[in-house]
Amino acid sequence: MSTNAVRGLNVLPISELEKNENSSKGNFPNSFLENSIVNPDNYQNVNSASMLSAAQNGSGAEINGDVVGNAEVEYIETEKLTDLLSVDATLNTLLARLDSKDWVSVCEALNNVRQLSVYHKEKLIDFLGDLIPKIVKSLKNPRSAVCKTAIMTCGDIFKVYNDLIIDFLDPLLVQLLLKSSQDKRFVCEASETALIAMTTWISPSLLLPRLQPYLKNKNPRIRAKASMCFSRSVPRLGVEGIKAYGINKLIEIAASQLIDKLPASREAARALAVELQAFYETSKLSSSEDSSQELDCLSWEAFCQAELSALSAQAILRVTSIAKEGSVAGC
Repeated sequence: MSTNAVRGLNVLPISELEKNENSSKGNFPNSFLENSIVNPDNYQNVNSASMLSAAQNGSGAEINGDVVGNAEVEYIETEKLTDLLSVDATLNTLLARLDSKDWVSVCEALNNVRQLSVYHKEKLIDFLGDLIPKIVKSLKNPRSAVCKTAIMTCGDIFKVYNDLIIDFLDPLLVQLLLKSSQDKRFVCEASETALIAMTTWISPSLLLPRLQPYLKNKNPRIRAKASMCFSRSVPRLGVEGIKAYGINKLIEIAASQLIDKLPASREAARALAVELQAFYETSKLSSSEDSSQELDCLSWEAFCQAELSALSAQAILRVTSIAKEGSVAGC
């Protein structure tokens, strides 16, 4: 295998990896995280032979089924990505390299996807339908280096393509929610960053319907992550967007999440309830076209009691009254 297969990646010796990993029970040690970023000025001066030797010869420790060896992939921030020297040649081999059995080649191909999305958006857009299943495959890869690089690829795609990615979002979303819920901290943090990019760059009117089914997922951690994404997206709707989506639907969602098992879900629900109260009281949003004139005159308390069960209304009102009292006390 040519050493050109790892151009665009960097490697570092990590002598402590085997020792720390055996006692971490699935979590990566701090040295793994701290040493994974090096001087980007040395980006092109890569000692790729050592990585290839470890990968090809099978040397190194086996961790969760992965032969780690003595090399580490650098995870390149979006701002540090450089343009490709040969765009057409890269595109011609991209799909095949994403299917490679060599994890180094897969990481390189994923970084090429990132480079193409940043510098050649128009050229890559026609490939999205074929690329997304390959990226999903990498997200499922048990090797953490491949998985994290795929996660970073998702974040860049969200930022570049915005609403154009919505038809391909579902398989990416479920994997990101899963990865953000797992125990490997650096994978979890990368997934959180990608989910924030998703809620930042994709229109909430398109994103919220995609998120809503995951609020009832059997996995409580997935529910919690979906609740956090949902809560972040609602304020971006604005007054007209909330009116179009239906504040009655949104307050029902907030009430249902308030009784979730995980604190993260409940905290997201509290934030959502407070946002909805602020929107309601400033604009007197209606819950339906048929009763708009009647509900425009209702207080927030009366609105909640009209739309929710007694227990749910009580829970929402308790949350919003505490938040209101806290803001008054802060003044």
